[in-house]
Amino acid sequence: MSALIFERSIKNRRGITLPEFDCPEVHLDENIVRAAAPRLAQVGEVDVVRHYMELSRNAFGVDNGFYPLGSCTMKYNPKLNEQTASLPGFSDIHPLQSPDSVKGALRLMSELSQQLCEVTGMDGFTLQPSAGAHGEFTGLLLIHAYHEDRKDVKRSKVIVPDSAHGTNPASANMAGYSIINVPSNAEGGVDVEALRSVLSDEVAALMLTNPNTLGLFDPNIEEIAKMVHEAGGLVYYDGANLNAIMGEVRPGDMGFDVVHLNLHKTFSTPHGGGGPGSGPVGVKAHLLPYLPDGTVVKEKFIANEKSIGRLRSFYGNFLVNVRAYTYILSLGSNGLKEASYNAVLNANYMMAKLKDHFPVAYPVPCMHEFVLSLQKLKDETGVNAKDMCKGLLDYKVHPPTMYFPLIVHEALMIEPTETESKETMDEFIRILIELKDKAYTDPEYLHNAPYTTPIKRVDDVLAARHPVLKAVL
Repeated sequence: MSALIFERSIKNRRGITLPEFDCPEVHLDENIVRAAAPRLAQVGEVDVVRHYMELSRNAFGVDNGFYPLGSCTMKYNPKLNEQTASLPGFSDIHPLQSPDSVKGALRLMSELSQQLCEVTGMDGFTLQPSAGAHGEFTGLLLIHAYHEDRKDVKRSKVIVPDSAHGTNPASANMAGYSIINVPSNAEGGVDVEALRSVLSDEVAALMLTNPNTLGLFDPNIEEIAKMVHEAGGLVYYDGANLNAIMGEVRPGDMGFDVVHLNLHKTFSTPHGGGGPGSGPVGVKAHLLPYLPDGTVVKEKFIANEKSIGRLRSFYGNFLVNVRAYTYILSLGSNGLKEASYNAVLNANYMMAKLKDHFPVAYPVPCMHEFVLSLQKLKDETGVNAKDMCKGLLDYKVHPPTMYFPLIVHEALMIEPTETESKETMDEFIRILIELKDKAYTDPEYLHNAPYTTPIKRVDDVLAARHPVLKAVL
């Protein structure tokens, strides 16, 4: 590994020449002045350039390799969307400008909201939430406001399936609800009888992903929605997996009342590493009065008397919305449907090729992703899912999601997305099979992988319990 920027530092070496200081001198109050100068590397310009180039080569993204991260839809994002988002009329505006001076932006936000309504079967959208989990929290606040407005205040519980994304119970808890967990049935869907047994006049909502994290579409979805509605609850759609049904099936037609979408996944913005994100929330007509302040309807900002208020500063991550708008217009309704078809086709192709080498958790036709179980491999060789994922790094492939969903032991959740070619998928299949063979012939090799990355194996427990969230200078 090459030297760090601080290791290259030479006292008094400069990489920039500042112009002559021509501003009035200002003396700051002592209580806000540093006691010591910041620890900054003293390097030449060429050293700075090489430092950042090395960092960029060490960062992995979908633009430089296969990224089959199940449930996160890390698909290639067309550069046309980046070009649109960089247009000065979009990138140079300020959120404090007068609405009269940003009519183009308002029109885009209004039209995007309408497009998302058409895709999801909802009656209105707010673009304000910053990401998927933020959208979940927003949706639950809307549900809470709905029940409270109807004086149905005893509803204090939210039902979440055991296959749900971890953000679902976390968001519900943040919104003040207690969580009821319901198990999956033998087919990987919601156990309808178990759901029936926990429904009561205390249930505010059911949170559901469909297709779920097993990559399976629940055939009982209409019955499930009807049961919850008859009990007086609402049905929330986690839109993380919309990539599988976009343009083909609409959550609103399944019976959902609220939906959040991850524009930074399904509708094409590079994501990962903390951002950027956008998690718009759509609602049926009975929830429209509670939408957040700053929601755009017909190119105007609305402020409902029953609004849940403002969810974040200003109006959302606008340039992510520009990318999604471009993506939708460039594909059109038929293109969105084709994208979903290809995502499902790719996932089923990979599953068919791998099922004779690894047990498939639910060996039936899947949607956009599927889950393998490496429990048998671990029992016979000692090589676990984590070891296999570490081995993939040496092949310049990002590992799939591992150990999730929790109901599958030694899980690998694989989502190839619609943007990958047959050749890329075939190479990934070959690598997985090669690593499996290595597990039986030389398990110690995989126990010590990876061998080619700048950082090998980190202490996961230490990183989770004592994260370093800022640089120490």
